[in-house]
Amino acid sequence: MTSYPDAPALLVLSHLRWDFVFQRPQHLMTRAARERPVYYIEEPHFGDWEDHLDVRREACGVTVCAPHIQQGHSPAQSQARTARLLAEFVQAEQLAEYDLWVYTPMELPVTAGLRPRVTVYDCMDELANFRGAPPELRTREARLFRQADVVFTGGHRLYEAKCRQHRNVHPFPSSVDTAHFAQARTTRQDPEDQAGLPRPRLGFYGVIDERFDIDLIGEVARRQPDWQFVLIGPVVKINPADLPRAANIHYLGQKSYAELPHYLGGWDVALLPFALNEATEFISPTKTPEYLAGGVPVVSTGIRDVIRPYGELDLVRIADGADAFEAACAAALREAGTPAAQARQARADEHLSQLSWDATWQAMQAQMNAARPVVLAESADD
Repeated sequence: MTSYPDAPALLVLSHLRWDFVFQRPQHLMTRAARERPVYYIEEPHFGDWEDHLDVRREACGVTVCAPHIQQGHSPAQSQARTARLLAEFVQAEQLAEYDLWVYTPMELPVTAGLRPRVTVYDCMDELANFRGAPPELRTREARLFRQADVVFTGGHRLYEAKCRQHRNVHPFPSSVDTAHFAQARTTRQDPEDQAGLPRPRLGFYGVIDERFDIDLIGEVARRQPDWQFVLIGPVVKINPADLPRAANIHYLGQKSYAELPHYLGGWDVALLPFALNEATEFISPTKTPEYLAGGVPVVSTGIRDVIRPYGELDLVRIADGADAFEAACAAALREAGTPAAQARQARADEHLSQLSWDATWQAMQAQMNAARPVVLAESADD
């Protein structure tokens, strides 16, 4: 059991399940758990049961708390019931001092019974622009801005949008565990469901949702029947029947974080085929530096936080529309193994040497400490 002498706990309110795709919250909170108790609070499950909190401890040290709330109540009533569970849990755990880290403004009411030392809003996406976002989200975010002591954003484009709404905003774009994805350069273990596919292979991993340009992939796959498109990840918020289907498009489902380098190592080009819409205006794809750490050339559509810095540094090819995207993929395939490809990878490695999730977490910690309200000790004469 890890010991945390005098370290305040961190309560994390998230809209993402801990066991969903391993991304920003998981990277940061596994590091936080090395230094302090971390309680990762998921959105509730609803069903025919009495209200209770399922609590489990992950091997990384994070304690995952899953509220289970009796169905049949209004959203406000359900959030009040969740708030009661959390307040009781904090009391039972004897958490006299703790900080609050929020990913989802919609769930802010469940913190009603909490009295955090510091409140952090880690704004990793513009959730209000996502499909199905509730209309109250912007109002609740405004309330969170009033409560938060410090705000982090998931990229520079998002920082530009949020820095006018709070006095203490800092951009923290996606970082990378370089050593983990560098395994792709030396792996000899082609996963079974990929091993039989011919080359060249062009791959994507991540959530397949309204941000993914299904028409683009469908058209390029139609034009290039000898190219194999490997698509890894869960299909969310879109109808699977709408996905392009062809003999050279392969949906391999969701894979674990540990498996990703082995798939990446078997690709000739790594893709960021995002649609340019409201849901992608502010994204900073974590997979950009991951692909580069794996030593695979990258082709992306014109996402602002990919263009800057990766496109501007000529580390990633940027192309919009089927004609340009197809041409960029073809150029990446032609360049493979040449001195130009080696020079491009050397520049990418130099850029990646300045990135790490460890450094990101330490910088965030510093900002949290700086934002902590100062409590003046009472004078001895009082």
